[in-house]
Amino acid sequence: MSHDPADPPRRALPPRPGVVIFDLDGTLTDPKPGITRSFQVALERLGRTPPSADDLEWVIGPPLRESFVKLLGSDAEADRAVALYRERYGVVGLFENEVIAGIPALLARLEADGRRLFVATSKVRVYAVRILEHFGLAARFEGIYGSEFDGTRANKRELLRFLFATEGLDPADSVIVGDREHDAIGAAAVGMATIGVRWGYGSDAELTAAGAAAIVGTPDELGHVLGLPPG
Repeated sequence: MSHDPADPPRRALPPRPGVVIFDLDGTLTDPKPGITRSFQVALERLGRTPPSADDLEWVIGPPLRESFVKLLGSDAEADRAVALYRERYGVVGLFENEVIAGIPALLARLEADGRRLFVATSKVRVYAVRILEHFGLAARFEGIYGSEFDGTRANKRELLRFLFATEGLDPADSVIVGDREHDAIGAAAVGMATIGVRWGYGSDAELTAAGAAAIVGTPDELGHVLGLPPG
């Protein structure tokens, strides 16, 4: 993904950000089984031989249609592929998923410390809400932001600009936590800092190149970087 020349310089990490925005897939939960199997089923129904689940890890995070265009080699069948994916994902796949160990406790500590918590995901918003409600996490977040079925706000730049405009947030007091370059590139569009996480599906090199201010290996380390008091 290329950087938008209009993106402002990326910010350094604030010592105690009042607003913490979380990506969903690969950051709060590990969605690999449901996403990769739903991709495979869609490709099979289009008469294609799908890659293995491990070879499909790169599709976790980017906008759905964009990934199908890359897999299919053109956009001719991308809309049909997205529809086939959603037939399975919307019923079964979204719950083939598990919460990252340590995340519920971290969210509780952040909430108790007075932080404002949001979710910003390229995933369709209604799916994101269902997943977070299923795992008992939805109530921790002041707002859950995602894309629409027609692709509106699937791009993280567009999504974060919409979130900031809607909520009136201050980028100097905000940070996004995510596992892919899309999170950092979107953050740059609003002048916000990024913390990358190693338990997701992006590499240190990807996150660093995209401008992450810090990269952490565990939810406890994330809490420390966010300035949470010990305990």
